[in-house]
Amino acid sequence: MAAFVSDQVVGDMVEASEFPELSERFDVYGVPKTVINDTGSMEGAVPETAFLEKILQTID
Repeated sequence: MAAFVSDQVVGDMVEASEFPELSERFDVYGVPKTVINDTGSMEGAVPETAFLEKILQTID
């Protein structure tokens, strides 16, 4: 949703089984897996507030 409301956010979805090298690179063991700027990540469905907090922690 963040990518829809801001042109500073890019969202991509990748099928982990079709791109095993990306799955390994980002340690994907569960879905959804959200990776932020290649440095932060979170797995599973998280509340919007936790999602935003993680983004802010990662970009600081």
